[in-house]
Amino acid sequence: MSQDKGSDLVEGLGLREALAIVVGRIIGSGIFRTPGPMMLAVAGLDAGQNYAPGSLSPQQMSVGLFLLAWVIGGVATILASLCYAELVAMLPRSGGPYAYLKEAYSDLWAFLRGWAMFFVSETASIVAVALVFSEYGAYALKTATGIEAGTWGEAGVALAIILALTLANSFGVFASGILQDVLSFLKVFALIVLVLTCFSARGDVAHFTSNVWPEQWGWGTMFGMAAALRYGFFAYSGWEGATYVAEEVRNPRKNLPLSLLLGVCGVMCIYLLVNGAYLYQLDAVSIALARKEISARAMEAAIGTAGGLFIAGAVMLSTFGNVSTQIMVKARTWHAMARDGLFFSVAAKTSPRFRTPNRALWLQALWASILLIAATLAGGKYERIIDFFTFTSYIFNLSTILAVWVLRVRKPGLERPFRIPFFYITVPLTLAIYGWFTLATLIDRPLESMLGVLLTLLGLLFYFWKKRQTGIKAEPV
Repeated sequence: MSQDKGSDLVEGLGLREALAIVVGRIIGSGIFRTPGPMMLAVAGLDAGQNYAPGSLSPQQMSVGLFLLAWVIGGVATILASLCYAELVAMLPRSGGPYAYLKEAYSDLWAFLRGWAMFFVSETASIVAVALVFSEYGAYALKTATGIEAGTWGEAGVALAIILALTLANSFGVFASGILQDVLSFLKVFALIVLVLTCFSARGDVAHFTSNVWPEQWGWGTMFGMAAALRYGFFAYSGWEGATYVAEEVRNPRKNLPLSLLLGVCGVMCIYLLVNGAYLYQLDAVSIALARKEISARAMEAAIGTAGGLFIAGAVMLSTFGNVSTQIMVKARTWHAMARDGLFFSVAAKTSPRFRTPNRALWLQALWASILLIAATLAGGKYERIIDFFTFTSYIFNLSTILAVWVLRVRKPGLERPFRIPFFYITVPLTLAIYGWFTLATLIDRPLESMLGVLLTLLGLLFYFWKKRQTGIKAEPV
């Protein structure tokens, strides 16, 4: 194995491993949870509300817009991956977007990206996945015993799993790579079983042809599509994961762009297949009503209660592993940021006995708990969490995509082994799609969006205080 000059990281990952990282990072809890909210959103309804049976009519639904949202989300992600492909081939450095933002803009902008990860996007993602665990647990409890957990019961379980896994990770007991591999495989296995079962059981193809398009088109349709994409993009998120380990990939200028393109295209096909399985078993109204446990409802319709309980158990195990992985990995990000003077110094401390970033772990757990309680009070916990971090996250995503153009102007001499095809069409189109989506999110969810922006801007106070205290400019991780 070779070692990259100037780096102490071993280049041990080939195309197959990089592709596995991309696919593994994308396929998470989203496909098991977001279809219901997306169906409600394209109908112009609040995706975070519970609707009683009989309160929704088939005429409100649009199967065509629902599937179109998944296609647009996939195509937009492919376009964004083309932009990232040029960046990673040009700057094959670990750290992903941080390295690109620093190269194209400034240390401050890269710092704000890291700050927003903690206070807005990444910690909130832990909460979202923990909620999927608790919601499927509530479904299993009600199905098996008839007992309803209720809103605060679900929130309590999500909080308990975050705190328990934080405690476990503080002792280092969940750092086993084998365990993570097994739990990652489980989600893929669950999807395979779901698709095969739903399509082999008796369904109804009329679900695909009833109420395909809305009776009226207008601004409401556009905002409904943008709202659906909020949840769809969350299901597609994580595709840039391989760029974080760029220095450990063999021939990164070739393998990283290829892994991004193949991975995103493959996942889009998988998602369309899974949603086809849902639609074969459930009509549009049933999908909307099964907001929290769509996979279990589809399996229940296909083979009965046992099928629903099986998929609920599989989703719970998968999300359990995902929450543990997120807690473990992300706490080390905050630890590294603090060590380099970019975060609260307390997060830089490690346990002398277990050699784990305990302070960062518990700081992360504290903020995750606050977000969870706030989202529960706001109603529609899962949807509100996604509404909260989407706008801020996509401001930084837009700036990363724009970085391709900025670097072509500012640093035309940099070697570009991969160049975006049809550059003057692809990049403006990508910026237009994400720009429209980001603006629509701000208009549709102004309070949640501005809260994310406010928390991000508070990082400016920390940045300049730290700079004044140390007398030097801290370098972003």
